[in-house]
Amino acid sequence: MSVSQRSGSLGSTEAALLDACISEAASPDGPGVAVAVLHKGRPVYQRARGLASLAHRLPLTDRSVVRIASQSKQFTVLMILMLESEGKLSLEDDIRDHFPWLPDWGSRVTLGHLASNTSGIRDILDSMIMAGIPITAPSSRSAAKAIVARQQGLNFEPLTDLLYSNSNFLLLSELIEKVTGKSFNEALEHYITGPLGMSDTQLMVRDDEIRPRLADHHRRGPQGQWLKSAWGIAIGGEGGLVSTLADMIIWQQNLREPKVGTAEMIERMGKPYVTINGVASPYGLGLVNTCHKGAPLVGHGGWIAGSRSESFRNLSEDISIIVLSNHDDFSSFGLARDMLDIVLGRSPGGLLSPEGIASLETRYGFWRSDDGGRVFGLEESGGLPAIVGSMGVSALEEPEVGKFHARGSLPAFVFWLEADGSIRTETFGRSRRYRRVEASRQTGSDPSGTYSSTESGLTASIGNVDGRWSMRVTSPFGTARLSLDACDADMYLARPSETDIHDQWHIAPWVLPWLYSVRIRSDAIVLNSDRGRDVVLTRLP
Repeated sequence: MSVSQRSGSLGSTEAALLDACISEAASPDGPGVAVAVLHKGRPVYQRARGLASLAHRLPLTDRSVVRIASQSKQFTVLMILMLESEGKLSLEDDIRDHFPWLPDWGSRVTLGHLASNTSGIRDILDSMIMAGIPITAPSSRSAAKAIVARQQGLNFEPLTDLLYSNSNFLLLSELIEKVTGKSFNEALEHYITGPLGMSDTQLMVRDDEIRPRLADHHRRGPQGQWLKSAWGIAIGGEGGLVSTLADMIIWQQNLREPKVGTAEMIERMGKPYVTINGVASPYGLGLVNTCHKGAPLVGHGGWIAGSRSESFRNLSEDISIIVLSNHDDFSSFGLARDMLDIVLGRSPGGLLSPEGIASLETRYGFWRSDDGGRVFGLEESGGLPAIVGSMGVSALEEPEVGKFHARGSLPAFVFWLEADGSIRTETFGRSRRYRRVEASRQTGSDPSGTYSSTESGLTASIGNVDGRWSMRVTSPFGTARLSLDACDADMYLARPSETDIHDQWHIAPWVLPWLYSVRIRSDAIVLNSDRGRDVVLTRLP
């Protein structure tokens, strides 16, 4: 029986099922998770399981401070909307009117484009990886802004596509400080956390800062052991906030019945901001629209520096789910939706039909688009078919019979299997065909040479070392040495060098199948990732 059928209470059976559900994401002697279920704004279930400190055996609680990662974006956007209501800016403003140091991209990029992830500006984290900047090494906000300022091209024309980019919210964070004359934390306290009494919700720029009740954050090491996790980059309103379960309950209550901001602002945040090729974008203004087994949800998730988080509200049932953690070895997106299933009296899982599983199992391998630039993989993960891209391995859902997409808030595309053996994808009404890369083609042609791009500031030197292709990428900001593994006759996948078992963590602090693809042309190489498209480096004489 659902929580709504119980007039707002949660039965012992549902509570026991929820307890079992979260136990799969956190053990009593490992890093933990803290979760809550709200009905009509009232908490009906709260649990914290696991440890805030493994060394000192301190339990995780609802007052433990953890990173909330990209959930920060909703706070940033609400402040932008509040500043707009004060007449200090407009979502229609060209960002270059506020920051003349940004390049002229040949298209007008507005604050609304930034807040809705439709600007086309390349993602700063993706750009840092391509530029050879180790995310674990200390770097400043000035360096991050300099990388954005070097981008002479966009992933796409504004409003013609949706691609998640932390650069958008980095710029909005900087704008808040410029317009208010306050630091981000001072503005956050003035506009949101002070009035709401969310005293533990603050911007923590770096992982070496010390805060009261701050939990250690964790990742899995190369032998499966727990290690402390920390990034070196300076993080702003794009993903740098820390909070507690107690504070995030207050925040969800404010999204339901605003005490700061207005109902109209909250509604704008949760509604699609743009229509792309006749299709409403799932990203609103700092909040995302998703659908789980027919239930519409509005919320946001996050993943950063040994933490994952998720929160959303099911408007039809007036149920909110919150998941926070101090480790990243689970899917907060999946856990939150499994919890919703239990609260609604449904069985979790069952996202792929038996027929869908059987058909996908025949298509394992690499798949490349007919236009040549994009690649993904299908493989088994956790006993079920999964899709693989540069951002990681994702479980699959089957929203319609025979149609599939990655299990996440912003899947890159929906796809289906064609009778001729190809795969057809669709994004905003635009389709693309992919064909399987046969094993006989996965040898790779000679990519040796030196390549450069004045636009990105990258130089890449490719050579063969001990029978293996490697690439050294340099930029004004850093250097990275990568291994190149053949994917197709003219395409390689760039991965951290295998000479050091910690290189993966050094360059990108998450486990990635590959950093980006490298397409070999006679005159250039073309780099593509899930968040960066068609970065061209021309072959030097």
